[in-house]
Amino acid sequence: MKTTSWFTLYKMLIRTSIRSRMQYKFNFVMASVLAALIQISEFLMVALVLHKFGAIKGWSLHEIGYLFAIMTLSKTLYRTFGNEVHHLEKYLVGGELDQLLTRPMPVLLALLPQNFRIMAGEVLQGGFILCWSLAGMMHSGQISWTVIPFSLLVILTGAIILFSIGLATATLGFWTTRIEELQTITEDAARTAAQYPLTLYPKWMSGILLTVIPVGFVNYVPSLYLLRGELGAWVLGAIVIVAILSLAASLRFWKFGLTKYQSTGS
Repeated sequence: MKTTSWFTLYKMLIRTSIRSRMQYKFNFVMASVLAALIQISEFLMVALVLHKFGAIKGWSLHEIGYLFAIMTLSKTLYRTFGNEVHHLEKYLVGGELDQLLTRPMPVLLALLPQNFRIMAGEVLQGGFILCWSLAGMMHSGQISWTVIPFSLLVILTGAIILFSIGLATATLGFWTTRIEELQTITEDAARTAAQYPLTLYPKWMSGILLTVIPVGFVNYVPSLYLLRGELGAWVLGAIVIVAILSLAASLRFWKFGLTKYQSTGS
């Protein structure tokens, strides 16, 4: 019953955050359009290079488009429901976390609905590239329709992995306070690198992206099986296990980090 009441309060906080954002509908529409244009322009730059020189390390434009779209949609799902994890620094520096500590619910559950985001632009852009990539590979006979439901699973597990990485990075803020530069490495740079095949990078770097910062399991590893038939069906089970273990470890680390939190006293 207690857990049910927490989630009821969680949903209420989300609705409140959405209503406050939708007070400015024009800003919401413009922000969504600009976000979609920025994302699509980034992929178009890669598409132009591939159109000129062909495949990169044996990866076609449709395959790289699939990697790009899965990473975009996984990130969008993570940032929609857990965006404030990425912005924990402002709560630590300004002392706003103290207010969340006084609420009758877990701190993380109180943090997540703050400034809830509706990322329509990213969804449209990622969804378009994903549909275009899948259609192209299905037309060539490379994949069958069964890849579509498995791709939805990959997006979900990818979002959990990205959330876990973001939460673990944010938790370090309980000791360092300032975490923005670290997030640039563990979230932004790592995620950007994983938008492309990991075979492009030196072995030490691809090893880091598969173990220390496991963004490779968001899109690259499952794509080896879904798009190329490599490794085996066990890959789908592996990414689920990685997602569960990553989430469990990050939540445990978060719980420990909270015990080390010291208020700013402001």
